[in-house]
Amino acid sequence: MKTSSEKALNIDTQCIHAGSEPDPAFGAAVPPIFQTSTFVFKTPEEGAARFAGEDPGYIYTRMGNPTTSALEEAVATLEGGTSALATSSGMAAVSTVFFALLSAGDHVVCSQSVYGPSRVILERDFSRFGVEASMVDTSDLEVLRATVTDRTRVVFVETPANPTLAITDLAEAADIARSVGAVLVVDNTFMSPVLQQPFRFGADIVLHSVTKFLNGHTDVVGGVLVFQDDELMAKVRGVLHYLGGTMDPHQAFLVHRGIKTLAMRVRTAQDNARAIADLLSGHSEVDWVRYPGLPGHPQADLISRQMEGPGSLISFQLRGGFDAGKQVLSAVRLPALAVSLGGVESLIQHPASMTHAAMKPQDREEAGITDGLVRLAVGCEDAEDLVSDLKQALDGLS
Repeated sequence: MKTSSEKALNIDTQCIHAGSEPDPAFGAAVPPIFQTSTFVFKTPEEGAARFAGEDPGYIYTRMGNPTTSALEEAVATLEGGTSALATSSGMAAVSTVFFALLSAGDHVVCSQSVYGPSRVILERDFSRFGVEASMVDTSDLEVLRATVTDRTRVVFVETPANPTLAITDLAEAADIARSVGAVLVVDNTFMSPVLQQPFRFGADIVLHSVTKFLNGHTDVVGGVLVFQDDELMAKVRGVLHYLGGTMDPHQAFLVHRGIKTLAMRVRTAQDNARAIADLLSGHSEVDWVRYPGLPGHPQADLISRQMEGPGSLISFQLRGGFDAGKQVLSAVRLPALAVSLGGVESLIQHPASMTHAAMKPQDREEAGITDGLVRLAVGCEDAEDLVSDLKQALDGLS
């Protein structure tokens, strides 16, 4: 992407142009899909140089592909990183980080309210290999500070948290991680780089499930890891290549295409979420609403420093508890009853029985994931239509 040395391009422009240099072979405006498993070397010497790392060309698609590289460049640009690694799923990104950075006897601190499988893989699988995991409320800095030890190698933070939307101070978390020599990994899926750029606050690795906002059309599964440190990237890249959880070129093409409308989609969904949060917070059938954009949020100062907007995820609980929640999930017409988020369509789900069902009930309760909590991922439909639909579902509870 050609950028001005005098002024950095705004993220709206970066979404459209990052990683999209014209194809040098035929001048294609969009990076082509290089649907190949392997790459031919001109000479034995060239092949040897590539395997030795002396020639930057391609070898085998599991280890790199021009289509995937274009996507990686785009995401690195948007996040303010220097490099990125695309993965076959968001969990492939999470698992690769843990495999690359954790060994037997090490300690990891993780947000207790986090995407369910990110927590379960630590508690159920990495514990078998001698890795200790502490699940804590990372939005409570005193708790985080008291939990890290000289054995802590990774501090894994998701902010806003899934699904409670608790917000962690990234600058403070980075200082705490750095004080014990740990790597701060931030799952930025809920915000996207349009609304939050964790490197600005000291993160070492930024992670996304590109399945969500970056792709934005609910038709691709993928992940990405972004870096500012080349040595750290090389360490993680080696593990990724051998684990094999890399992204295929067709996935990469679709995600890169989705990114071109990222800023527009994120802002439209956010405007819709603000209107829905206002409805929920004033409705008699709603017990509580968690949304970073509501007036009087207890972390308003942090939100204004760290985030460019409140996003489009809303968690709420109905006065009638779980039974009322099931009734609303069945009564809405526009939001689909499905897990995931970040697509152009609105999705509604029940975390305790769906995305976080693998967690122990006590752990869910301690993390604030109550049995009656409903998560609404607001999409890009007409705001008036969404508000009207949700209102009729809520009014039906009376």
